[in-house]
Amino acid sequence: MSNRIDDCFEALKAKGEKALITFVTAGDPDMETTEKAVLSMFDNGADIVELGVPFSDPIAEGVTIQKSSLRSLNGGTTLDKIFDLVASLRKKTDKPMLLMMYLNTIFVYGKEKFFKNCRDYEIDGVIVPDMPYEERDEILDTADKYGIYNVNLVAPTSHDRIAEIASHSKGFLYCVSSLGVTGTRTEFKTDFDEFFSLVNKSVSCPACVGFGISSPEQAGKMSKYCDGVIVGSAIVKLIEKYGADSIDEVGKLVKSLKDAM
Repeated sequence: MSNRIDDCFEALKAKGEKALITFVTAGDPDMETTEKAVLSMFDNGADIVELGVPFSDPIAEGVTIQKSSLRSLNGGTTLDKIFDLVASLRKKTDKPMLLMMYLNTIFVYGKEKFFKNCRDYEIDGVIVPDMPYEERDEILDTADKYGIYNVNLVAPTSHDRIAEIASHSKGFLYCVSSLGVTGTRTEFKTDFDEFFSLVNKSVSCPACVGFGISSPEQAGKMSKYCDGVIVGSAIVKLIEKYGADSIDEVGKLVKSLKDAM
């Protein structure tokens, strides 16, 4: 059975386009707003959406996404409610959706039950930023069993491991733009020519870059290196600022990002 993520990248490649992947924290400030935001992002050019599963201690996240996680948890968000949200979204969109979450959440929920639900509710992949590549076997068999892609992350500091990680990736390879946590950045110190030459030598699927990309200018520049660009904190900031009234602002930002690419 084909995965929507593969189909999406193939369709974009045929059109000579790059993928725009966007992120929101599910349940921030409430599920209704999340649903509207996701549909607005798809309507305005997002190709794939990552739904963040809130976690009490999100170590890879900067302040913006940490705060959104807390707002969501305080509003009573649970994994079951996120699956209900996905069920509702699936009545309105057939575009790829992933869950971005921490390993502990999968274990607490139950690995088998979690990946079966991903399949049943039509989630296409998961991104687990706190799972070291070497420990991917903790979830890989179960994810594979249900046809759910586990998206690997690779950073400029992965050096000798870049080839290994890139060659064993499915869906897309998440290339972390710079050191540290998520959040918008004014400048990047990474040598992207060098980083992507290492990635592109070995990668077995599309490569996308994320962490800190917030403006159309940055998105346009970064899209030249790889197959897609991932934007999260800039969208979450708009939701933090405007709450339930953020939908138009989110749509405008997403459209400007896609236009720049």
